[in-house]
This record gives sequence, C-alpha cells and structure tokens, in this order.
Amino acid sequence: MKRSVRILWRVFWAGVILFNLLILLINLGLLGYMPSMDELENPSSALSSDVYAADGTLIGRYYVQDRSTSKYQEISENVFHALLATEDARFYEHSGIDPVATAAIPFYVLTGKRRGSSTITQQLAKNLFPRKNENVFTLPFIKLKEWVMAVKLERNLTKNEIITLYLNTVPFGDNVYGIRNASLTFYNKTPDKVSVDEAAMLVGMLKGNTLYNPRRNPNNALKRRNVVISNMEDHGYISAQQAEDLMKKPIALDYHKLDYHVGLAPYFRQVLEQQVDSICSTIKKPDGTKYNIFKDGLKIYTTIDVRMQRYAEAAVEEHMASLEKLFLSQRGYNDGSVWDKNKEIQNVLKRGIKDCERYQSMKEQGMKEADIMTEMRKPVKMKVFAWNKNHYKDTVMSPIDSIKYMKLFLQSGFLVMDPHNGNVKAWVGGIDHTYFQFDHVNEHTKRQVGSTIKPLLYCLAIDNGFSPCGTVSTMPQEFPEMKKPYDAGGSKYEELPMKTALALSVNNAALYILKQVGVNAFVDFVHKCGINSTVEKFPSSALGSSDISLFEMVGAYSMFPNEGINSQPMFITRIEDKNGMLLRNFTPVQKEIINANTAFKMVNMMRGVIDHGTGRRMRFMYNVQADVAGKTGTTNSQADAWFIGYTPQLLAGAWVGCDDRVFRFASERLGQGSAAALPIWAIFIKKCYADPSLGIDPNIRFKEPEGFNDCNSFDPTSESRVGTYGNGYHPADDTDDPQEPVQPNGDW
Repeated sequence: MKRSVRILWRVFWAGVILFNLLILLINLGLLGYMPSMDELENPSSALSSDVYAADGTLIGRYYVQDRSTSKYQEISENVFHALLATEDARFYEHSGIDPVATAAIPFYVLTGKRRGSSTITQQLAKNLFPRKNENVFTLPFIKLKEWVMAVKLERNLTKNEIITLYLNTVPFGDNVYGIRNASLTFYNKTPDKVSVDEAAMLVGMLKGNTLYNPRRNPNNALKRRNVVISNMEDHGYISAQQAEDLMKKPIALDYHKLDYHVGLAPYFRQVLEQQVDSICSTIKKPDGTKYNIFKDGLKIYTTIDVRMQRYAEAAVEEHMASLEKLFLSQRGYNDGSVWDKNKEIQNVLKRGIKDCERYQSMKEQGMKEADIMTEMRKPVKMKVFAWNKNHYKDTVMSPIDSIKYMKLFLQSGFLVMDPHNGNVKAWVGGIDHTYFQFDHVNEHTKRQVGSTIKPLLYCLAIDNGFSPCGTVSTMPQEFPEMKKPYDAGGSKYEELPMKTALALSVNNAALYILKQVGVNAFVDFVHKCGINSTVEKFPSSALGSSDISLFEMVGAYSMFPNEGINSQPMFITRIEDKNGMLLRNFTPVQKEIINANTAFKMVNMMRGVIDHGTGRRMRFMYNVQADVAGKTGTTNSQADAWFIGYTPQLLAGAWVGCDDRVFRFASERLGQGSAAALPIWAIFIKKCYADPSLGIDPNIRFKEPEGFNDCNSFDPTSESRVGTYGNGYHPADDTDDPQEPVQPNGDW
C-alpha cells in the first residue's frame, strides 16, 4: 500500500515537473514560436484606414480586412456587460485562466454538454495568434501556449486594456473585425452609442459569425441575442422587466457596409486612395518600412462637405437621367444604327470588345477568335446600368450588345471648391461607380475645354491694359504661315465691346485678342494659373482645342472670386497613424496671379455671361437670381459640354460627354455647355441655398475693390447689344467650336 502511494506521488510530481518544464520550454519558444510582449500588446493585424469628411463623418475605408480600433472609453458599457455575462463572468476575478471553468471541463465532457472554458484573455491570445496545424496531437501544446500568452497578457496589461484589445480583434463576419467597425456596419453608429439589445446582438454573433448574422440568418440571430440578454439579467446587469421588454424587440439594423463602389463620394475615395498611397511612399514608420494604406490603420481627414457631396451627387443624377433620354432619342441612337455610321465608330466597338473581361478571359483560355466572337454574340442574363432607383436592371442581351448599350451613356464630372482656400467640398467623377469606374474630375483625365479657356485669355488682356469697354474685332484673323485668314465664327459683328464678345463667346474676337497679347504670353499665363496640361502654341488654343482636366480648370478660375489669388484645389487636411500621431499636415497652396482690380473686372464680365450671354438660362430656366459669374464651353460637334461658375462663396465646374468622343449630340441646342453642363451647377447651387446649415447666402455679392473704376456694367440698351441681337445671334447659342489645331510659324 505504501509502495503504491509512493508511486502515485512520484507520478504526480513527475507530472508537475513535466508540466512546468513544458511551460518553460513554451515560454522560451523552444516548442514553437512564442510572441514577445511587445507583439502581444501591438498585434500586427491589418487595420483598415479610415477616411473622414470635414465634419468628422466617416465616409470610407481602405482595407484588406475591415478592421479598426477603439479605446476603452469609446465603447458602451452595454457591450462590456453583454460580453462578460456571456463569455467570461469571472473575468475581473481570475488571472487569465479560470480555475473554476477549467476544473469543470471533465464534468461537461462526461455529461455531453459543450461549454467553452476559455477566458476572454485566452480567446484574445488565440485571436492575436490564430492556431495553425491544429489536430488531436498538437491541440494540448497549443492550449498550453495560449495559457502562457494569457498569463503574460494579464501580467503586463490591465483588465480594461485586455477586454478592449479583445473587442478590437474579434471577427463579426462580412470581413468586419473589431467592435468599432461592427457597430458602424450593422447599426451605423460608434460603439459608445450602442444600446443594450444592439450590444447583445453584436456579442451574440461572436459564437458564429455566419450562423448568427442578423442579415443572413435573422431568426438564429434573434434567438442568440435573447440568450445574451438573459445572461445579462442572470448576472444583474439588467432587471427582469428590462430583459422581458428587450426580448420582445425585433431586430432593427441600419446596415452600412462601406463598399468600394457605393456610399458617399466613391470617385473621390478612389482618387484619394491613389494620392494617399503616393504620400505614404514618402513616410517611413519607426521600423523603417513605409506606411501601407490598407494595413496600417491610418486616419485620413479630408475637406469634403457631406451635405454638399450629397447635393452634388443628386444634381448629377437628376440632370443626367433626363439628359440621357434626350441623347438616346436622337436619330441613329434610338434604333442602334449609329454603330454602322462610320469606320471610327466601328473601331470603338472593336476596342470595346477586346477590352472587356469576358473576351480577355476566353482569350487567356486559348479559344480561337471565331469561337470567342460566337460566344460574344450569344444572349446571356446580366445586370447592366440603368437610370432607375437601383441604378441597374436585369436583362438578357449578348455581351456585344451590352458593350454597345453601356458605351452610349453620357458621363459627367462635377467639382466644387471654396475659392478662398482651395478646399474641395464635393467631387463627383461619374454617373455610377459600380459600372463606370473612370473618374472625370482628376488632373489626369483631360478633355477639350472649349470656350471655358477664354476667360484666361481675356484676363491676360485686361491685366495688360485692355478695357472691358473697349472694342475688339470679330473679323477673320491672319496668322503667320496660314494661307487665308482664320475664320472661327462671329465675323458678322465686325466689332464688339470686349465684355459683349466674352458674354456671347464670339470666337473671332478671341483670336483677335490672342494676336494682341501673343500666343507665347497666353500659354505662359495658362500655366501660371496652375494648369500643367500641354497647351499648344496654336491659334485654336485660344478657342479651347487643348485637352485639360476639370480639376485644373476649376483651380485656374479660383483667382476670379478670390481677388486675383489662385487657390489650388486641395482635399486632404492631415494624415494620422493608428494612434493619432500626425504624419503629414496640408495647408492651402495659394499664389497671386492678377491684382484685385483685374479680378473684379473679370467677375463683372463673367456676370455678363450669366445675365445676358451664353449662360443666361441660369436665370430664366433655373431662376437662380444670386450673384453668379461663369463661362460655358462647347467643343467640336458637341463632344464636350462645360460650365464653370462661381458665387462669392463657392466655385464649381461641370463637364458632360461620352467617354468615346465619337458619340455626341447632333444638336447644338441640346449639346452646348449651357444645356448639357450648366443645369448640374444650377441644380446644385439651388440645393445649397435651400440648406441654411451650409451658410451659403444667395444675398451675398462680390466685393468691389476700393477705388474700383466700374466701367464694366453691362448696359442692356447699349448699341452693341442691340446690334448683336438684331443680327439674329441668340445669346444662348454657345457655339464654341475650336476646330482643328493650326500651327503658325514663329513667335506671334
């Protein structure tokens, strides 16, 4: 008997020694990698980077895993109570390993009941370093390793730090990680505002992200939520009456998964990603590596105004939906015969076919061209864009027909900024990011600008002594090495006051002014205004034959409402790391281009465009009676329509056209800038005026410089105006055809 007892004691002590030896070996990392305390406190999990609007509203994320962190004080006690009651009631009593729960394991095994015994700290260890190569043989060592990590966490972190770190690492399904992103995704609120039933729902999902997902399995989720509420009652966090009332409540989600294509400002977020990624390549972390926008949990603060962005997107949708109907009602577009019009259009279709994913996929599989084209002509079920509530429709058509269908949608770009500091307030790069990802605002997207270039030419002339009241010739102009005078239109007027010529957008007048100031000086001035695009030294450049981005053009116009000071568009204010430490700060880039007198003369002249010229439908059709100045623009055969306008407080530019320039309005009446682009601006500004919270006041007028000689008033009874309209020229006809570039010889 004594001998058997001695053997048992020896076995016991041998087990204790072996157990401690295993713990020691595990802690030293001799039985597999053991993370350091620094790694436990600062897990290398990929954190999503958040994008904030000017008012702090979260408008987007960049991520591999949709994960971000919260501090203890930023999480509602309802979440903590739900978690403790369900996962680890003795969390604040044990030291990482719960001896009561551990000792009960044999009982649950014998009775066939499944019950988790891992503490929150142990679960955290598992979340930080997920199990690998788990099987019946390795599981005991893995569990011991998690015990060691749990004890290390308990020794080095407070209980509040542990529970917060746990909530920041747990998955909630739908590629959402952490309580903050889960609260924002399922309830569109930060975790400090989560109610008891919402907290119970979120904690309930931890047992099975898919099984208890309230969107995918609402019945399961409801039952699980009520189990958590019952646990909260059992542990005294809520009363029996509260529990009863909460269990009767239906699931009420406000699901807002931040998707790349949907949500507010998707085109802006696309451009922002590229910009921040470029900036990150120049900033190094303490370990010497470069920041990663998808993994390092950056906080990106932008200038976007959420209200203006919504109004801008709504204005684009409202106008473009109606304009598309007019566009497709044209002859050749209404029956599809436009695709047989000429070789250029047929080449557009050929390129479209070869660029599409379906064609390229079959090509990569080694299919023959004839077989691919046979497949491309077969009707299949698909979703395509449509101007309806959902922005899509289910249909059956061949891939080739779908390419034809999508190519004929008019696109748009719309940019809004504060001219006084360059802050971009709204950015709409297209009509729908899900189906059309190409952004039409950024500085790399360039289109012919038409007559929107003319204010820069006129401005140069005014700054060099021309008077807005002085007359300019509208006759054809001679240029070196040109066989005959260049007649771009408007010669019937012979002479016009300069202000009238701009208001009516007379092309020959612009050519006359170009001859006076010189093409070299004009091109230099354009670049001085912040336009980096190539502007050729051709006569037609004064009519807008150059391809320039909307981003650049809007920036160039900022000097007019800002007393001659150019404000380059900016859309990032600062970038912080995951801990809130400032990485990069951004300030306005401004430069004086012209004096305040010249700027105000241009404002007065461009008021004439709105009051009496090509932009007058702003007044008679949209009833915008505020102080507005601007310029319309239309290019070759109505391929591009532009309007850039400003008030004393806002500057905005709109562009409309098809991605392929061969598709355009046949009618000047429908395709000119005043009809195709100006309405977006007008609809937007009216929405702004209707929202007092914006502080955009329709009664504010442009500030006249002290001592200003106002010879610019547009006299409606002036002889020039009567003569102009008497000759049959309608001021709303913005026929700004820059024609083909013609290159002169020499410096003229």
